Amino acid sequence: MSDAPTTVKCLVWDLDNTLWRGTLSEGDAVSVHDGVRELIVELDSRGVLQSVASKNDHDLAWAKLEELGLAEYFVLPRIGWGPKSDSVREIAEGLKFAHGTVAFVDDQPAERAEVAFHLPEVRCYTAEQVAQLAGLPEFSPRSVTVDSRRRRQMYQAGFRREAEQAAFRGPDEEFLRSLRLEMRIARASEEQLSRVEELTLRTSQMNATGVHYSDAELRELLTDPGHEVLVTTMADRFGPHGAVGVLLLRTLPDVWHLKLLATSCRVVSFGAGAAILNWLIDHAAQAGAHLVADFRATERNRMMEIAYRFAGFDEASCGCRDGLPAAGAGEVQRLHLVPARRERHAAIRISAPDLAAGRPATAAGTVR
Repeated sequence: MSDAPTTVKCLVWDLDNTLWRGTLSEGDAVSVHDGVRELIVELDSRGVLQSVASKNDHDLAWAKLEELGLAEYFVLPRIGWGPKSDSVREIAEGLKFAHGTVAFVDDQPAERAEVAFHLPEVRCYTAEQVAQLAGLPEFSPRSVTVDSRRRRQMYQAGFRREAEQAAFRGPDEEFLRSLRLEMRIARASEEQLSRVEELTLRTSQMNATGVHYSDAELRELLTDPGHEVLVTTMADRFGPHGAVGVLLLRTLPDVWHLKLLATSCRVVSFGAGAAILNWLIDHAAQAGAHLVADFRATERNRMMEIAYRFAGFDEASCGCRDGLPAAGAGEVQRLHLVPARRERHAAIRISAPDLAAGRPATAAGTVR
C-alpha cells in the first residue's frame, strides 16, 4: 500500500478565470466562481492556509478581494507582473513551508508549467479541479485541532508581531514586556488531545526526549490520578499563539517525574520553555518534592538540554529516583533538581493550576 500523500499546508490561488470569472485588468465585472467561496471557507476551517499569486495590478485586485469579502482569508499574497514561480517561492519561504506542502491552482497551462518547471515539488491543479479539491486526501488533514481552525489568524498575528519587532528600537526585554504576554498552563481536555499528540510528534528542537505519545497513551494518562497532562497556551496583544507546549508529569509525594516537556519552536524567542520550567520548579518547591526530568539527546534538541541545565538540573545522585520505574533505553538521562522557590517571570503573566495543593484545576487557577 502506498503512503498517504503529504498534506497541503498552503493553497496558492490564481485570480482571473480561476478564483473569479473574467479578467480584472480588462475591465470585466468579475464574480466569484460557483463553490469557490465555500471551498475557501472550508479549507480555512481545516487549517489549510491560502494565498494568491496573480498577474494583476495589486491595489485593484486586492480591493476587489476586499469587496468580495475574501481578502481576510489570504496570507502573504503576491500580486504583480513577475513570474508566478517567484511568487509561489516567496510565499513558501515566508511561511517557512517545504515546497512539497504547497499547492497552486491556475486556469492557464503555461502558468502551471512555469511553476512546475521551477518548483517541481509544488502540486499544480487546473481551475476545473477546484470543485474536487476539498475531497482530495492531500487537502484532508488526519485531524483538525483547535489550533488548526484558527491557524490563519495565528499566522496573521505573527506577521504583525514580527513587523513591529523589526521596527522596535530598544532592548529585547522591553519588546517582550510590550507584548503583554500571557501563558496559561492547564490540564488537557479531550478536545486538546489531538494537538498534544501533534506537539509530541512534530516538535523536535524543543522536545526533551523525542518520544511520541499516541492518542491512546495520552487518554490513558489523562485518566490516571497519578499523572498530569498539561497543555500550555500563549497569547499577546496581537492575538493567540495557540497551544505551544505540553508537559507529562507523574506526581509522587516526594518526587515529581517530568517524563516529557515539549514546546513549539515559534515561542522559543519569548523564553516559553524557561518560563514553564520556572513555574514547575516553584510549584515543586511548594510541594516539598524533588524534580526528576527525563532527557534523551537527539540530533536537534540541544536547546532543550541547555534549558534544563540553565534551570539547574544535573546528574546528581539522589535516592528520590528509587521509586521511579527504570528509564528504559540507555540513552535516557535522569536529570535531578532540588527545587527552591522562584520569582515570577518578568515578562510573562502565567495562570496555572495549583499542583502543589493537589486540588483540581479551576477556571481561574493561580497566577504567578
